[in-house]
Amino acid sequence: MSSNFDSNKEVKIVTADPSGLGLFGLAMVTLVASSQKLGFTSGVSLVLPWAVFLGAIAQLIASNYDAKKNNTFGMTAFGAYGLFWLGVACTWLIQNGVFGEGLASAMDVKQLGVAYVGYLIFTLFMTIGAAGTNKVLFYIFVLIDFLFLGLSLSTLGIMPEFFHEVAAIAELLIAILSFYGSAASVLNTHYGEVVLPVGGCLGKFKLDAKLKKAHS
Repeated sequence: MSSNFDSNKEVKIVTADPSGLGLFGLAMVTLVASSQKLGFTSGVSLVLPWAVFLGAIAQLIASNYDAKKNNTFGMTAFGAYGLFWLGVACTWLIQNGVFGEGLASAMDVKQLGVAYVGYLIFTLFMTIGAAGTNKVLFYIFVLIDFLFLGLSLSTLGIMPEFFHEVAAIAELLIAILSFYGSAASVLNTHYGEVVLPVGGCLGKFKLDAKLKKAHS
């Protein structure tokens, strides 16, 4: 005699694509931060809220939802960059004496440069992963490579003025492309058709059908 308990049921949980939110967070924080690097604004006091809430929290939320979609690349990218902006915000607080003059006076800025080198390494191999998604995301990662290259070398004292300018320009371009990527993600999904094209994969870097489903 069969029992209802003998049958297996599969429950599918549909999760919205968090790319629009994650890219918007990236766009906002890089736009505000680049205004300071380019000299349009000064200080970091009013960059801090955008670093924490948009750069960090928005991207960490996107990372969490990408994890639920089994999207390892998206989860890692949004998670790592979200945590990066938390680290940057904390660094600014230390530099401005919020945690005491002892920490502020004992800091060695080259340690920050080493952290940027670490993120440059991370971004380089993530750029290879971005090549398998779409052209807009790939170009964003290429610009992030230049951002961390500029931040690393300028902070370590290697041609600081030149590489600071490289970082500033790259950061502004990241903001512009990320706004576009966010708009494309939201509008293309909302209307179920290509409103803003993002381009396909680059060359041989193509995702298989299972991974494409996770990214959709």
